[in-house]
Amino acid sequence: MISFTSAQLDAWLVALIFPLTRILALIATAPIIGNRQVPVRVKVGLAVILTIVIVPTLGELPQVSVGSAQGMLILVQQIIIGTAMGFTMRMIFTAVEMAGDLAGMQMGLGFASFFDPVNASFTPILAQWMGVVASLAFLAMNGHLFMFMGLAESFRTLPIGQMMPHSAYFDIATWGGNIFAYAVQISLPLLAALLITNIALGILTRAAPQLNLFAVGFPVTLSMGLVILALTMPYFAPLLDKITHDALDTMLKISRAVP
Repeated sequence: MISFTSAQLDAWLVALIFPLTRILALIATAPIIGNRQVPVRVKVGLAVILTIVIVPTLGELPQVSVGSAQGMLILVQQIIIGTAMGFTMRMIFTAVEMAGDLAGMQMGLGFASFFDPVNASFTPILAQWMGVVASLAFLAMNGHLFMFMGLAESFRTLPIGQMMPHSAYFDIATWGGNIFAYAVQISLPLLAALLITNIALGILTRAAPQLNLFAVGFPVTLSMGLVILALTMPYFAPLLDKITHDALDTMLKISRAVP
């Protein structure tokens, strides 16, 4: 007859529940795999597979009961750590969608919006299109694999039982501020070209007052925006690669921060 003690059962639960909690928190907030379109069974199954792979590499685990007060505190710590790392990676697509929103407003496509089931809101069509392109590029450059590598590395640099230090929160806040700069960098060529176009249309209107600006201006700005967007797309992938690497560095800095 197979028998085991309560201490052995607690050790098995600790080795499974604590890493699984951190991984589930990251998957729930990470880009692409954390979207609502991905079935919950797929997310849980992926988290379980990653847990089975990562558990043998873990060091010494805290000798506590999962249902105790200390065990519940550790669970909360794992949720905070996983959520912070997943939120850091999701900010990449926030910058891209913000850039598309800025460009769409200048092109005259601010009124063209579709319902975004991910954010449960209406998103401008250009921002949604750039988000899809960024998602495909993120998968093509194996960004999801690097994200999982950073997750596995976090269990070594920030073992279970240690809380994320206060300096990590400042790193997250700084990274969130950089998102606005990246959004402007992505949309800057398009904004500059449309600004020149609007200035030219303004001069043309002054030179020919009988010209109907509303009938001519909208198709001109829309056409110019699409042309500039097509010309700048080859430079979008290198910039997205840089943003992804910066996000991964921030993600690792969160787990490596020292108090």
